Amino acid sequence: MIKILFTGGGTAGHIFPIVAIIREIKKIYPNKDIKFFYIGPKDPFVKNILVEEGVEVKTILAGKLRRYFSPLNIVDILFKFPIGIIQAFFHIFVISPDLIFSKGGYGSLPVVICGWILLTPIFIHESDVVPGLANKIASKFALEIFTAFPAEKVQYFSIRRMVCVGNPIRKEILNGSLREAQTLFKLTGEKPVVLVLGGSQGSQRINDRILTVLRDFLENFELIHQTGANNFNQVKAEADTVIGSYLKPYYHPVAFLNDEELAHAYKAADFIISRAGAGSIFEIAAIGKPSILIPLPESAQNHQLQNAYAFSENGASIVLEEENFLPHFLLETLKNLFSQPKRIKQMGERALEFSKPESARIIGEYLISYLIQ
Repeated sequence: MIKILFTGGGTAGHIFPIVAIIREIKKIYPNKDIKFFYIGPKDPFVKNILVEEGVEVKTILAGKLRRYFSPLNIVDILFKFPIGIIQAFFHIFVISPDLIFSKGGYGSLPVVICGWILLTPIFIHESDVVPGLANKIASKFALEIFTAFPAEKVQYFSIRRMVCVGNPIRKEILNGSLREAQTLFKLTGEKPVVLVLGGSQGSQRINDRILTVLRDFLENFELIHQTGANNFNQVKAEADTVIGSYLKPYYHPVAFLNDEELAHAYKAADFIISRAGAGSIFEIAAIGKPSILIPLPESAQNHQLQNAYAFSENGASIVLEEENFLPHFLLETLKNLFSQPKRIKQMGERALEFSKPESARIIGEYLISYLIQ
């Protein structure tokens, strides 16, 4: 039996690529006896997703690696991190995995360190142009470093140790249906469809700015608005007070989009507004859609800004930094773009050129071939 242990920080950006790799391995090697494990911080959302994929989940305490002074650093470094090391050592010793694949994040570091101590081969993947601190440390123990962005763009790692494969995406999101989208979201088809994505938790600032110009927005566009589960009721209530009954057919707020729903939303969208996490960027690229990216300024080392500009270099997207993310400016930018159909078409083509939709398959084949060579 082959045992593969995955680890990551716990956010959707770490987990969905792992899911994509697991699905590809199962698809490519259906007759092989392969068991998947995951060790990371306790998170019910993450656990539910992975358990559905047949992954055995173990949890550990994980101290966050902060680059600034905080009293919490004392608790995390002196208590959580050492306990996490002990827990990870025990789990890895019992599981005895054939290799460890780390997606990065503070929750992965105890697993990588213990795996190295126990002589387990380690592979890591870095999604961002600017690597996180956990992956910088983990790279010292890794045999290979997979990267989403081209090696010459990625900072810190040695080019000789990097393999650029793109960011693993779930293939299911590429198989959307326009007809299903029209039924699911009750689309009218009368105006261009704009999909707004705020990330797995939604983005309050994006929501607020969209609501500010919602009436004018809906005069020109039909909107699928992923608000985030925590924000949904508030956004819907505010929207109901802003728009008149004649505009309501063009507004489609949703709390969260699962794989199938996201695939249909992507298919129906003529344009996408999104944060600039690597997962979102590579999904947008794979479906070949034009976009405006709004980097999250609080992202570690401002990595979303670097991601966004790396993606937009060839004209695939427009980067709108937070200080320029003004509601009316966003709306006017969109209206100006849709007055240039050739440019919209070219942005989608350039996005597709950037994409690497086979990333999950490449990584999956690489890992298995390493074990059976």
